[in-house]
Amino acid sequence: MKNDYYIPFTKEMKKEYTILAPNMLPMHFKLILKVLSQYGYNVELLETTGQRLAEVGLKYVHNDTCYPAILVIGQFIDALQSGKYDSHKVALIMFQTGGGCRASNYISLIRKALEKAGYGYVPVISMSIAGIEKHPGWKLTVPMLHRMLYGVLYADMLMCLTNQCRPYEIEKGSTDKLADEWVTKLADDMVTHRVSYKKVKKNYIDIVESFAKLPMKKTDKIKVGVVGEIFVKYSPLGNNNLNDFLEQEGAQVVVPGFLDFCLYSVVDGIQDYKLYGIGRISGKVNKLAYNILTKKQRDMINAVKSAGCFMPPTEFPHTMELIRGYIGIGAKMGEGWLLTAEMLELADQGVSNIVCTQPFGCLPNHICGKGMMKPLKTKNKDINIVAIDYDAGASVVNQENRIKLMLASAAEPKSFDVAEAVEYFKSTDKKQKVTV
Repeated sequence: MKNDYYIPFTKEMKKEYTILAPNMLPMHFKLILKVLSQYGYNVELLETTGQRLAEVGLKYVHNDTCYPAILVIGQFIDALQSGKYDSHKVALIMFQTGGGCRASNYISLIRKALEKAGYGYVPVISMSIAGIEKHPGWKLTVPMLHRMLYGVLYADMLMCLTNQCRPYEIEKGSTDKLADEWVTKLADDMVTHRVSYKKVKKNYIDIVESFAKLPMKKTDKIKVGVVGEIFVKYSPLGNNNLNDFLEQEGAQVVVPGFLDFCLYSVVDGIQDYKLYGIGRISGKVNKLAYNILTKKQRDMINAVKSAGCFMPPTEFPHTMELIRGYIGIGAKMGEGWLLTAEMLELADQGVSNIVCTQPFGCLPNHICGKGMMKPLKTKNKDINIVAIDYDAGASVVNQENRIKLMLASAAEPKSFDVAEAVEYFKSTDKKQKVTV
């Protein structure tokens, strides 16, 4: 699909252009981009942060635009305006799945914003397995996807282990240091060596054992799950460093892995054929992919279990079973049924306190996230969910205060007085309105 602002990324550009990528999943993208570099693409991950990125984005798109799009556009244009890059030797890349979501319009929004900012000549690549559009100089091959898959599995494992170690580490920063060392080592392995599944499984065990050896002091901490729209769920830029804030408040963060979203997308392809008769061949391919991915996920989970001291991720087939009686598997706009499933998955793991993150005005997430809170709470009396909207005009203090209320409720469920807590937070910042 092309529009008036479409600029092709050519084979000649591949040789000399730098491709800038937005930072949604820091650990995952570092591994994925390393794979791309092996195949001749010079890709750089943008790690800029700060409120100014939203302000830059708002100069070139309407404020009713999806918040993640505002941030991504702001990050791109901020990079182009920084003087760090030759704008005539730069391309941008956006990761997309397609579907009935505002995110499917990101490419058009980015191009229109670039034109308005004076960079209409900069190519924008849509990275999508679904093949939303074509570029002569950009091609995803089976070997590339194969290596990217292991990048996702490795990063999911590292994310799972770091979240369980960081809150208890004796030497501050030791967990992140170990994770960074593994990211560097794994990235180098994927570039310099043939990917052997035997070696991958050995790396799993080595990773788990190295984290199990970290000096830790186990204390009682409230476990808090984070779910929601994919960008604000994972990106520190999108959720105002939510993980750091929760850990500072004395919580242990639990975040479902990115592979779950990949599997959700595969299942949607299977259901398209089952429910609507669309794509008989692609339905069979998706079914094969589902079987392969779930087996590889199971191997990774078993490796996490092997140490005997970490809570492993949930196997995806079990996650799917949990939604029975709550929501149909045909609800696949945005994060769809997966959002409900992940809240149930967390509750099933004993993580009953959940932050549901969503961009303001995100209809699919308001339905499958906030809209499902009442039936979830009705059938699961211990579940404690707070929905947080993220927007360029949202108050960070207001967001954090609502999360603090949830944490206080989790710490003292019987004696906690909501009215008293509201008055307390009003007194801490009288200029900010507290919403409950």
